Amino acid sequence: MLGFLKKKLKEALSGVKKKIIVEREGKTEEKKKQLGKLRKKIKEKIIKKISEREFEDIFFPFEMALLENNVALEVVEKIKQDLKKEFVGKEGRLKKTLEKVLLESLDSLLLEGKFNLPKKSPFVVMFVGVNGVGKTTSMAKFAYFLKKKGKTCVFSASDTFRAASIEQLEKHAKKLGLKVIKHDYGADAAAVAFDAIKYAEKHNIGFVLVDTAGRMHSNRNLMDELKKIKRVAKPDFTFFVGDSLTGNDAVNQAKTFEEEIGFDGIILTKADVDQKGGAIISVSYVTKKPIYFLGMGQEYGDLKQFRKKEILKKII
Repeated sequence: MLGFLKKKLKEALSGVKKKIIVEREGKTEEKKKQLGKLRKKIKEKIIKKISEREFEDIFFPFEMALLENNVALEVVEKIKQDLKKEFVGKEGRLKKTLEKVLLESLDSLLLEGKFNLPKKSPFVVMFVGVNGVGKTTSMAKFAYFLKKKGKTCVFSASDTFRAASIEQLEKHAKKLGLKVIKHDYGADAAAVAFDAIKYAEKHNIGFVLVDTAGRMHSNRNLMDELKKIKRVAKPDFTFFVGDSLTGNDAVNQAKTFEEEIGFDGIILTKADVDQKGGAIISVSYVTKKPIYFLGMGQEYGDLKQFRKKEILKKII
């Protein structure tokens, strides 16, 4: 994952060295006692002033690689401006290496969230996202994460739209030893969430995890229904779940869900098989929301807390 960035970075660095780095050489023999210092200076790299056009030529291959690997256009532009600010029109000793500037730029793009266990009980967590991204499975993995920390959960089967969605959730619940609150298909999804919260209050259960039907952002009726669930359940925290393999589609979906519904954090699934990494790099910056977890496999324990340092190590 993200290996393309490291490769293109090396290519960019090679271009920089060829185009903008020169060595200062001393040619005088007058002060032989300064020979040692002179040799040291010869080894130091001195940067000449780079024009904007030269920078564009250097950055272009890297820019294309980013776009081809599903990094959002606004993110590419952010990286470009960060590099340009540091290097274009500057003259004298180079204060920062290209690697360091790029690392700082990427670090600012990635927002890392840490889920701290709340004192409030029950704590309602809602899961939203489009069809097929692994939303229900991610919810089950999150329940396992909470269970390992000694917390109790109940599932709200508020996806009353998709066929077999309730049965899928019940299978997860059985494996995890959890209760599912459900109604019939076609029932009011918000009412299911309401009942799940009341059940949790009555039985002193710490978390209510609310599953929802996959909503395409273009479907106004389904989005309105999702808004109703949020209005009734009043979730304390909402996760957007996106498929990292879909790249810019996941980023665009997250942007729309944030504008329409609002969410607090991000879970990206299939990160273990994502070779491009565009969604991981882009989604936080575009939505201004942190990534909390990455789905890294099929087992319940494969929901890994997002650590941007680990991602950055794979890039630089």
